Amino acid sequence: MHYNSRNDFGNLELLDDETKEQIEIVSGDIRDPFFILRATKDIDAIFHLAALIPIPYSYVAPQSFFETNVQGTMNLLEAVRFNNIERIAVTSTSETYGTAQYTPIDEKHPSQGQSPYSASKIGADKLAESYYLSFDLPVVTVRPFNTFGPRQSARAVIPTIISQALVRDKIKLGSLTAVRDFTYVKDTAEAFVAAVSSDKSIGQVINFGTGVGTEISKVKEEVEKIMGKKIEVETDEQRIRPKKSEVWELICDSTKAKDLTGWQPVRSLNEGLAETVEFIANHPEIYKPDIYNI
Repeated sequence: MHYNSRNDFGNLELLDDETKEQIEIVSGDIRDPFFILRATKDIDAIFHLAALIPIPYSYVAPQSFFETNVQGTMNLLEAVRFNNIERIAVTSTSETYGTAQYTPIDEKHPSQGQSPYSASKIGADKLAESYYLSFDLPVVTVRPFNTFGPRQSARAVIPTIISQALVRDKIKLGSLTAVRDFTYVKDTAEAFVAAVSSDKSIGQVINFGTGVGTEISKVKEEVEKIMGKKIEVETDEQRIRPKKSEVWELICDSTKAKDLTGWQPVRSLNEGLAETVEFIANHPEIYKPDIYNI
């Protein structure tokens, strides 16, 4: 985990004591190649999820996204190569596709860097590809579509809707017409395990999603049903992406995932939303609905 001086382990703090005892927490920085080299010794497999991900913040600090997402990925790939690690899953994102040229989106869809964040992830994906082709590195690039669920920060739209709606009837959002393929976090976690466990996945980029596109406005309506209240929406201009940077539609074709790993999503959007509402309602201290943090 990223070093901080507060002795704060983030979402790991929410684990029960028995589970915590089974985890070794190492503080460091993905941008430090010497740390990464030491931390990855005697490891069988790596799930690489270290990244800067808030798209609005990438407009403000693009250099940080390059250093963390591109250089950090290269540091890890080099460590895997040097330490002879058996498998690594590099986390990509559906944002690398940009606004869909066709749907559902398969892995052959062109990449479009519509934000500094997506450009940095495209760079990381290409590094993973190059290390497989150049060094036969046992890497699989896992490309989840919009993961959601308990513990997700309010930088994402679903916890933004829920955390505000729990304390007021009128909430602030950006675009309501963007379409996303929302995948519940438990399904996404199982996707990572499936990808790393399959020999067929080595050297591949694999989409993981439900194949169902949902407008943000429809998500808001489902949250209304679960919470049993009417939610009014006020458009907040600072939450709207620059016009050319907005990605309007992302719907996944996960045929390749099923063929190579046997993975299929099993949880519905409504099931996931209900669990997420319950979690946020029980942990209001984690969220600050009055503040828009990019």
